[in-house]
Amino acid sequence: MVLGLDTVIGQKGRFCKGLKEKIFFLMPDNNHKLSVCMLASGSRGNAVFVSDGSTSILVDAGLSGIEIERRLKSQELCPENLDAIVVSHEHFDHIHGVGVLSRRFDLPVFITEQTSRAACSHIGKVKNIVNFESGTSFAINSLTIHPFPTSHDAEDPVGFTINLDKTKIGIATDLGIATSMVKEHLKDCSLLILEANHDKDMLINGPYPWELKQRIKNRTGHLSNEESKNLLSAVCHDMLQHVILAHMSETNNTPEKALNIIGPALTNKNIQLSVATQNESGSVIHLK
Repeated sequence: MVLGLDTVIGQKGRFCKGLKEKIFFLMPDNNHKLSVCMLASGSRGNAVFVSDGSTSILVDAGLSGIEIERRLKSQELCPENLDAIVVSHEHFDHIHGVGVLSRRFDLPVFITEQTSRAACSHIGKVKNIVNFESGTSFAINSLTIHPFPTSHDAEDPVGFTINLDKTKIGIATDLGIATSMVKEHLKDCSLLILEANHDKDMLINGPYPWELKQRIKNRTGHLSNEESKNLLSAVCHDMLQHVILAHMSETNNTPEKALNIIGPALTNKNIQLSVATQNESGSVIHLK
């Protein structure tokens, strides 16, 4: 299936198995616009859970299927209630669990045609592949998703904004540079997930081979703390509620360095700034 503008995929109803009654997102909650949970972020696997209470999706699934299920359940989120997986690009740390989760829960996989071709050997046979085009919005039930092009060393990499009514979240990791287009799409978000991959000095003086250091630094690599600060400065506004720093290198960065460098870009002391980690999921964030 190929999506065009304003394409809407219908909702599937599911019952949650294996968890007790206290489960988030089984029914819509009128007090919440969107809810977000960083299941994992880093070079060993990335996955973001997004829900409005009736529609729930994964943006990337870069851990094993079993581990993603475990992390969802650790936050009292129900894997059976997922409606789709949306893929940003074909690197293994973003697609590791896509195929198995799609087959296990009968989930459609939303992916660009070029990324699908590049990822097919890892994803395996999937019953429902839905191709979208970078730059063209599509809907999964109540969620409107807009993919925008990013500068990264993949076939057709994209970032995403996800909208529900007037609430908008932005997901922009794996950025070699923050282009004007990226900045434009990330304006007016209530929550931002931004890459803060490396500290420049730690990268240069660290253990990586020179060729890998150059790949990380170049225009199709990853954002440094300083570059992330500049991006946040360009898109920060008073209605922004949360900023999550993501895809942080365990070798070439520390949460303390990233927070100290990027924190001053916040224009409002009420904006919550946090760091997503590799080894455990974050808490569920409910946007108001």
